[in-house]
Amino acid sequence: MSKKQPYMNAGAAILFVIFGLLFFVLLFRYYSIQITGEVGGQPLAAKAQQKYNREGTLAAARGEIFDRNGEVIAEDTAAYTLIAIVDKKMTTNPKKPQHVKDPQKTAKELAKYIQMDETEIYSILTKGISKGRFQVEFGKAGKDITHQTKKEIEALELPGITFIRDSKRFYPNGMFASHVVGYADRVEQKDQTYKSIGKMGIEKSLNTELTGVDGKINYESDLWGYLLPNGKEKITPAQNGNDVYLTIDKKIQTFLEDAMNKVAKEYKPKKIIAIVADPKTGEILAMGQRPSFYPKTKEGIDKSWHNEAVETSFEPGSTMKIFTLAAAVQENVFNPNEYYQSGSYKVTNKDKAIHDHNGSGWGSISYLEGVQRSSNVAFAKIAKEKLGFERFREYLTKFGFNKPTGIELPDETSGKIQFTYPIEKITTAYGQGTAITPIQQIQAATAIANGGKMLKPHVVEKIVNHDTGETIKESSPEVVSTPISAETASKVRDILETVVTSPKGTGGRYKIEGYSVAGKTGTANIPGPNGKYLRGVNSYMFSFLGMAPKDDPKLIVYVAVQEPVLEGLEAGQGAIPVSGVFNPVMQNSLHYLNIQPSVLEKAAINKMANLKGHSVMETVKDLKEKGFETVVLGNGTEITGQLPKAGTTILEGEKVILQTNGELTVPDMTGWSIRDVMKVANLAGLKLNSKGKGYVAQQNIKPKSPLKEGDFLIVDLKTPEEQWNEEKEASTDKNKDQTEKQEEKVKD
Repeated sequence: MSKKQPYMNAGAAILFVIFGLLFFVLLFRYYSIQITGEVGGQPLAAKAQQKYNREGTLAAARGEIFDRNGEVIAEDTAAYTLIAIVDKKMTTNPKKPQHVKDPQKTAKELAKYIQMDETEIYSILTKGISKGRFQVEFGKAGKDITHQTKKEIEALELPGITFIRDSKRFYPNGMFASHVVGYADRVEQKDQTYKSIGKMGIEKSLNTELTGVDGKINYESDLWGYLLPNGKEKITPAQNGNDVYLTIDKKIQTFLEDAMNKVAKEYKPKKIIAIVADPKTGEILAMGQRPSFYPKTKEGIDKSWHNEAVETSFEPGSTMKIFTLAAAVQENVFNPNEYYQSGSYKVTNKDKAIHDHNGSGWGSISYLEGVQRSSNVAFAKIAKEKLGFERFREYLTKFGFNKPTGIELPDETSGKIQFTYPIEKITTAYGQGTAITPIQQIQAATAIANGGKMLKPHVVEKIVNHDTGETIKESSPEVVSTPISAETASKVRDILETVVTSPKGTGGRYKIEGYSVAGKTGTANIPGPNGKYLRGVNSYMFSFLGMAPKDDPKLIVYVAVQEPVLEGLEAGQGAIPVSGVFNPVMQNSLHYLNIQPSVLEKAAINKMANLKGHSVMETVKDLKEKGFETVVLGNGTEITGQLPKAGTTILEGEKVILQTNGELTVPDMTGWSIRDVMKVANLAGLKLNSKGKGYVAQQNIKPKSPLKEGDFLIVDLKTPEEQWNEEKEASTDKNKDQTEKQEEKVKD
């Protein structure tokens, strides 16, 4: 024992020294940290701040897009992403599970609400469980869930099924000025967040203005991320994107969309392009094309990537003659009564002769008739012999055909004027060889319609701060050139009116009742894949550029239809589908804008004859020829009663009610005035009750039902404004339903 003692003492001494040194090192370390506040050169306070400070993002809303009257065209709306929590650790109370307990039942229920098979949903859930994941998602089928669908899924109370709130771009009008408005996609950023980025149209060109700046919130939290009761927080508010008001008028755009739909369905053309503009301001009131697409679902976009009115140039055909004519009138070299030989013309001895569109011409005719008949020879001679090529080229520049218009839409192209060789110079005069865009034609036409002042077209009315309502930028009419005088513009419109009104004119189909229309037809060749022009009676770009009323145009409408399917007697009659768009759009728009008709025909005044005992068939025919609308009550062959009575003064177009000796049935009175309804009630001995004012919107007795004396006839009257508002609301609801259906269809 005595021998071991020295060793034990020595070991104890060594341990004492080691632990003593460690104690002093720790003591030194403690005081140095206290004094300097740093560890390894890193400040501890900053490290603590990093650990317990949290930063959140306050998402900024993308600006809304409105039409000129404040109707919503594009806006952000709530959307949800479906997720399933599959980690068992999330459940702390077995009675209230917080994870997916029954994948089979969950898959079966979810398949009823999202576009995914039950087996695929089950596979996603079970794979997530087997791989130990916390949660799983369901791809595209689980994204953009509507609020209604979310509520329906939540009502199932499926354990582990929850949602992440997001926003998406909503286009409430469906296929509506789609290439003008464009669309925005949710694009993943570097920080794994998503942001809406404009990809086409105004959404693209004004993406910076529409995009807001996200805000931030910094706060102190506990270890689990919860806000501390007395913790400091700093908030940087989000700056929402600015709102954009377009010059587009929703009502006029709807007229255009409806007309294009009808023509596209009936004639199946390769392409339709149409623009409606205000020549006094340069504002684009409507712009559309077929094929088009649905901005929300992108359905159809593979057939129409480009805005044809702005991004595509093509040979305009004879609508170009408007501007050749204007140049000649301005230079005082156009004599409408001067004669020339139509048919063919050689610009030089070396060049091939150009021909009029009928091949042989019409013999020796006046230049006015040449304009009316759209003679290529007339305009070739005007360009070379009257104006001279140099002067003609100057007018092409004055009318803006050598550069883009600068409209606020993206990817605008410029026309390409072929003006090197003599043959190119004369073909340009009548719209062949040279290519220009529809929007360039609209801009040039404003000079004809607006007293010689050519206005820059624009589609943005103003940009407004979303949060304050302050107008940041506002467009105003911009005169870019004055190529002709007001006097010349008036003369040109007078000449162009005869294109529509003259029996020799090519524009007879573009007459609009009550309004004088000035304009020019166009039939342009289409280059084929081999560089040669397509052959065939329908293988053309048919168009019309017109304005009304002629003396003081309020609207310019351009319509082009490419290669419509026209058969039989209609073959080659391109004006049929073009007028199918132009006429209803121009007429409805003028009425909507309350533009008074230029021509008011006086209604003929007549005395009503005694028709009792006359034949129903012969009387109806006779009254129809005199301009009266007849309504026959009953299926008899002889007239037993009439209103208005014999000897009464009656205006042309007034309804004449004829009672027959057969069984009486009620007519369809939708759209009737109360005065006409009273005629039926008096003749048939009905008790009439009416509600509201205006014209009949509903009736209690169905059309063609038997009429008995003493029956009650109840009609609901509504003013045109009330009916228009109801149609508008119904159209909005229908478009929303169609949009959702299209979205579901795309998800399939």
